[in-house]
Amino acid sequence: MSAIITLVVVIIVLYLSVVIVQQGNVAVITIFGKYQRIMTPGLNFKIPFIEYVFRTISIQNRSAELQFQAITNDQANVYFKAMLLYTVTDQQEESIKNVAFKFIDQANFMQALVRSIEGSIRSFVATKKQAEILSLRTEIVADVKENLDHILLGWGYHLIDLQINDITFDEEIVRSMAKVVASNNSKAAAENEGQALLITKTKAAEAEGNYIRIQAEAEREASRLRGQGLAQFREEVAKGMAVAAKEMEKANLDSSLILFSLWTESLKHFAEEGKGNVIFLDGSVDGMERTMKQLQAMHQKDVNDKAGIKK
Repeated sequence: MSAIITLVVVIIVLYLSVVIVQQGNVAVITIFGKYQRIMTPGLNFKIPFIEYVFRTISIQNRSAELQFQAITNDQANVYFKAMLLYTVTDQQEESIKNVAFKFIDQANFMQALVRSIEGSIRSFVATKKQAEILSLRTEIVADVKENLDHILLGWGYHLIDLQINDITFDEEIVRSMAKVVASNNSKAAAENEGQALLITKTKAAEAEGNYIRIQAEAEREASRLRGQGLAQFREEVAKGMAVAAKEMEKANLDSSLILFSLWTESLKHFAEEGKGNVIFLDGSVDGMERTMKQLQAMHQKDVNDKAGIKK
C-alpha cells in the first residue's frame, strides 16, 4: 500500500515539475513572487510548490489597429486609421523582465502604447495646417518612431512599423477641399486654354508673315524673270529685224517694208485678239504713209541713240 502511495506522489511531483513552453514563447519563473529565471521553448522542469510560472510571453510579432482623432493648427478635425506592428525587443533576460513586470497585464500595456502613439501624432498634427496633412504620412510615421522607440525599449518592446491607412476630415471640410480642387482645376484649364489660344494665334501670325514674305519674294522673282524675258524678246526681235534688213538691202529692197510688215501684223493681231474694245486706225494710203514715216523716225532715233549721235 505504501508503495502505491509513493508511486502516486512521485507521479504528481513529476507532473508538477514538467513545464512545456510552446515555440515562439518564453516562460518567466518566480520563487515566492521574485523573479528567478526564464524558460525557453521545449521541455523544461521546475521545483514543485516553490517555482511558479508567473507569465508566458509571446516573442512573435504582434499587430493592432488604431482609430483616433487629431486637430490641426487651423482647427480642423482629422481622423486617422492606422495599423501598428510591434514585438518584444529580444530574448535577453532584461528585456523579458521588462515585458513581464512593467505592466500589470497586456491590456494595460496596450492602453499605454495606443495612448502614446495617439499623443505623438496629435502633437505633430497640431503644428501643421489641414491642407498639409495628406502629404505628410511619411513624416508623421517617422516622428512617431523617433519619439516612441526609446519609450518602448524601456518596456521591452520594439516598434517595427506604423502604417497610416486612412486620413479623413469632417464632411464640410471635404466639400470645401473639393471646391478648392475644382477651382484650381478650372483656373489651370483656363490658363492652359489661354496659352493654347496664344500659341495658336502666334503660329497663325507667323505662318501669315511667312506666307506674305514668300509671296513677295515669288512676285519679285517673277517680275525679274518677266523683265529678263521681255528684254530677251526685244533683243531677239531686234536681231531678227537687223538680219531681215540686211537681206532686203542685198536684194535691193527698201527696208521700210519691214516696218510695213510689222504694221500690217499689228492690224491683224488687233482684229484677232480684240475682245470688244474699239481701236481707231487710219487705214488709208496717206495714213499708212504717215505711220511708216513715224516708224522710220523712231527707228532712226534708236539707231542714233545707240551710235551716240545728237542733233
